[in-house]
Amino acid sequence: MVDIHHHLLFGVDDGSKSLEQSVAMVQMAMQDGITHIVATPHANDRYLYDRASHEILLQQIRDALPADVAAAMTLGLGCDFHLNFENTEDARLHNRRYTINETEYLLIELPDIGISNRIDEILYNLRIAGMTPILTHPERNVTLQRTPGKLQEWLANGLLLQVTAGSVTGTFGPTAEALAWSLLKKNSVHFLATDAHDLERRTPTMSAARRLIADRFGDETATRLCVTNPMAVFEGKPLPEQPIQDIEPDEPEEKPSLWKRIFAR
Repeated sequence: MVDIHHHLLFGVDDGSKSLEQSVAMVQMAMQDGITHIVATPHANDRYLYDRASHEILLQQIRDALPADVAAAMTLGLGCDFHLNFENTEDARLHNRRYTINETEYLLIELPDIGISNRIDEILYNLRIAGMTPILTHPERNVTLQRTPGKLQEWLANGLLLQVTAGSVTGTFGPTAEALAWSLLKKNSVHFLATDAHDLERRTPTMSAARRLIADRFGDETATRLCVTNPMAVFEGKPLPEQPIQDIEPDEPEEKPSLWKRIFAR
């Protein structure tokens, strides 16, 4: 399995607190069947994102891994990109500073409350700048839980979506669980990821969620979400053809939005 959302770097955000914890998180992930991890520290107003220093930390983790773990695990770097004005303007100028392994793919995180009414324009500008946004854990977003219609519109217009493994298994409560399964049923999810922060509550594991998805929707779907699609992102390749999404926006658009026009090219 390939985990594209993981707070592995130590001492930079609310994830791992030490090198030893980071090594233990990699070991736990390996034991769960994960072979690739993207370290995705927060990039927001609270946590400074410095790719150069984060690369150094990531190499320290690689160097500290036991030989058998290092041989079985490949580590990469991206970030958990908070969608605010300062970040998006900097990303437009430096379109590989924040992306996964300096490819086109960018994990984006919305604020829990008060999503900007400029979100369509922001997403469009990121796409114009050569990035492909992947929306993280929408099932846990309070605003989207209450008003999922906007999410349906973004999905219909081509936004990629990542759901947290813990939401599928119920760790984040019944509301997040219900929305996660609703999105899965509609073929709206492109990636499953751990969003791991520690070794106890938000763990680097996704095999349990993969099994649940396989039991309900088949092994092909589970493999697509846990291996095929995230591996394409890790390697910076186009996603393979995806199943048709069962999405009906609340209201049909009278004319194509900027976001829709850029994906229609």
